[in-house]
Amino acid sequence: MSESTAEAALQGHRHFFLGADHRRSERRTWAVIVLCGAMMAAEIVGGLLFGSIALVADGLHMSTHAGALLLAALAYSYARRHADDARFSFGTGKLGDLAGFSSAIVLAMIALLIGYESVSRLLQPVTIHFAEAIPIAGLGLIVNIASALLLSGGHDHHHGDRDHDHDGDHDHDHDDDHDHDHGHDHHSGAHRDNNMRAAIIHVAADAAVSVLVIVGLVLARSFGWLWMDPLAGIAGAVVIASWSYGLVRDTSAILLDMTPDRRLAENLRQAIESEGDRLDDLHLWRVGPGHLAAIISVATDAQRSPDYYRARLARFGILSHLTVEVVPWHAQ
Repeated sequence: MSESTAEAALQGHRHFFLGADHRRSERRTWAVIVLCGAMMAAEIVGGLLFGSIALVADGLHMSTHAGALLLAALAYSYARRHADDARFSFGTGKLGDLAGFSSAIVLAMIALLIGYESVSRLLQPVTIHFAEAIPIAGLGLIVNIASALLLSGGHDHHHGDRDHDHDGDHDHDHDDDHDHDHGHDHHSGAHRDNNMRAAIIHVAADAAVSVLVIVGLVLARSFGWLWMDPLAGIAGAVVIASWSYGLVRDTSAILLDMTPDRRLAENLRQAIESEGDRLDDLHLWRVGPGHLAAIISVATDAQRSPDYYRARLARFGILSHLTVEVVPWHAQ
């Protein structure tokens, strides 16, 4: 390959591995930040003006979710603006998973704080101002439901962008001619936007806690069961902790480049070995929502080029980046 050809190939080689709904998700996240920010400011200002510490406390609690949503929005913005930055060897598609992992840690901390406070109040009950607490919890629930609807509305979890090209030498091939994923490509988690998932979990967790708090407060006021309020808090902490664990598990697997789907890996092996060749090495990992990368090493006694195996694997449309090494059997 000449120097000019190599330079042209490098310039035409893009690693654009963002999700199909990236821009829409970014806009929706900023819209929810505005909503939560306005609610937070209204609660804090209103609480200070009317002397309601409960209102101020709920406003400060809302700020934690606004902060988590801000992290998600900034991740979307940064990933989009730097999608073609050559410093990122495999693009910025995994930035959302990093943000999702960070949000999961924040969720775990919130669960611990809620659990600690609930246990403290269970052991040492405090006076509950039902007239203020129930309406505040109801208002928070409405805001969280609206936020969840804004975030999840029209979100497509099943398609990935194919807006990228890959022109390299004969050992670095890319599947950019097959935009349609087949049924076996729709494996679990491959198309999931964990950044949006983390944002939705934050507002869903807040909504779940609001529901539990309302139930606990109503029962405490109706029957004098003051222990129901902290018990509802403990239940909410357990729910949030379980969601946090699931998010940490899934995002950390992606950040550590674990094989995203063993069934797909086996299908790739069968596709390679169906004509007598041998798959000596396979690396499969996720580089963004709806985008997987693979490195394969094939041993064969036939005169076959990497392009031959690229064509054989073309039906796996989710493979957005494919590197092929062909090794003659007699060379081993």
